[in-house]
Amino acid sequence: MLHCLAVLSSPNTLSCPKLHETSNGTTVWTSYDKSSLLYNFNSPSELKQVQALLIKTSTPLSVLPLSRVASVCAFSSSFPHAQKIFHCVNKPEVTVWNGCLRSFAESSSPFDAILLFCQLRKYDVLPDSFTCSYVLKACVQLLDLLHGRNVHDYMEKLGFQSNLFLQNMIVHLYASCGKIGDAKLLFDKMHQRDVVTWNIMITQFAKRGDINAASQLFKQMPERSVRSWTAMAAGFVQCGKPKEAIELFMEMEGAGLRANQVTVVAVLAACADIGALDLGRRIHEYSNRSGYQRNVRICNTLIDMYIKCGCLEAARVVFENMDERTIVSWSAMIQGLAMHGQAMEALELFSKMVQTGTKPNGVTFIGLLHACSHMGLVEKGREFFVSMSRDYGIAPRIEHYGCMIDLLSRAGLLEEARQFIKNMPLKPNAVVWGALLGGCRVHNNIELAEEAIVHLNELDPHNDGYYVVLSNIYANAKKWENAAKVRKLMRDQGVKKTPGQSSITVAGLVHEFVACDESHPQVKEIYASWENLLQQLRLKGYVPNTSVVLLDIEEAEKEKILYHHSEKLALVFGIINTPPGETIRIMKNLRVCEDCHAAFKLISDVVNREIVVRDRNRFHCFKNGTCSCKDYW
Repeated sequence: MLHCLAVLSSPNTLSCPKLHETSNGTTVWTSYDKSSLLYNFNSPSELKQVQALLIKTSTPLSVLPLSRVASVCAFSSSFPHAQKIFHCVNKPEVTVWNGCLRSFAESSSPFDAILLFCQLRKYDVLPDSFTCSYVLKACVQLLDLLHGRNVHDYMEKLGFQSNLFLQNMIVHLYASCGKIGDAKLLFDKMHQRDVVTWNIMITQFAKRGDINAASQLFKQMPERSVRSWTAMAAGFVQCGKPKEAIELFMEMEGAGLRANQVTVVAVLAACADIGALDLGRRIHEYSNRSGYQRNVRICNTLIDMYIKCGCLEAARVVFENMDERTIVSWSAMIQGLAMHGQAMEALELFSKMVQTGTKPNGVTFIGLLHACSHMGLVEKGREFFVSMSRDYGIAPRIEHYGCMIDLLSRAGLLEEARQFIKNMPLKPNAVVWGALLGGCRVHNNIELAEEAIVHLNELDPHNDGYYVVLSNIYANAKKWENAAKVRKLMRDQGVKKTPGQSSITVAGLVHEFVACDESHPQVKEIYASWENLLQQLRLKGYVPNTSVVLLDIEEAEKEKILYHHSEKLALVFGIINTPPGETIRIMKNLRVCEDCHAAFKLISDVVNREIVVRDRNRFHCFKNGTCSCKDYW
């Protein structure tokens, strides 16, 4: 031991402890002295001073904190000195270095773990499986494929091929670094796999949008965990297949598995996408029973779900009851108020947010600009657009420019909107020109519409919506020949018009309707009920607005088409099949037409119901003969 302690002291740079001499002449130090000195050396030279004091006081070397010895010597020429210390105290040095590796891998500088691994190899320290796992963890965090491959090669030399934990980490590393082919190749070669192995591959395929590959693996799994189901559900949502996500969740429930917090977020997101309010409410109740009500991410997703299902007040309750709110919470609520025609409330909420010290982000301003656009608050919108960069240092993105074009175009300031596009520092995309085209439809400006469609034909030639808008502008101006040319252009380019479709959920079942639908089992009852309702509407002054039927046909035919629009059929079905007074919620994939909008206002008064319609652009909440949009849409 004395041989191991025989280290020359360097000039004193440490604050020396107060040593005490006993009656027999032995030098000792207090426990405070030990703690102060032993745990505060920060360099190899200071470590050697501590060793000198240990020799002087006949204190065993084992009192040294070996993890600190490792950390101060890891990247210096004193690395071999640390090795000698570990040898003297009979401590397997790889164990100490592993502790150091773990700390580095979990720190803000994980690359230090990789550097230390290189040191271990340089000084012939034989790594074990833990060594490799910590270095691989650092490689995953850094997406460092180069060093990850080196570790993988080293594992092969050490014979760790049968270590399932390490093999899973390698698969995860390759997939995370974008080498999904290499990950799949290793997966296929593995003699042993566990549920973690399968979950890694399913999750990574889903993240990359290859939902078919993920689904194929999911079906082949010998056993599944909650994480397996959750990864698939989240993948379906990400790939725009919310129905499949919900079906999978139902199957998971049938298998007797309980959803975790990540599952709840995925399923709520799916409910938001298709307006599955009943399931969303059930998941909310389950979340509360499971103690998840304090989970900020779940609360934020609940707000989004309720907003997109047309339950603004339910979203508000979740928001108000949150113990902690993030910028996502505030932005979601501001956006929700804007979508539901509550522009002034959205602006007031923004003021409250700023007062709490929460800094807005780009999404917040998209919500604010939407609020201004939906209610025609042009000056306020201009102020927000300037403020975001001037006051908060947020550079406007293409989405913000699109909001401004929409705001100006809706307000009839079409020439200003056109100049705004020309002066943009970013290249206008299809959304920007599409916003201008939408304004041209509202204000019947054929010349600007034709200019916009030239750009849209280049940027998004297969989007049927733009052609339909231009055709409708021509038809509204009675330029039937031009409208016919647009439809011919669509046929020549293979662009098909998306059929209008409306859906309503009753007793947990989704019922879908298209215009003049005759396929529904209750079609006769629906049509008969509509005729009865139509008589009451006429007494209220309803006159069909046949100008929205942009076809060169007889007025009687136009009226017949109007009466059987998909949203009207869905509404009558809802009136027949839900209790009196219950809110009716309808989802439509296209913009609600002017005639249906006028009819729904009257119907809400006639049947004394609140009717919520979510179309492609926003929500319309009809109640007592009025709409939340105040007819500005």
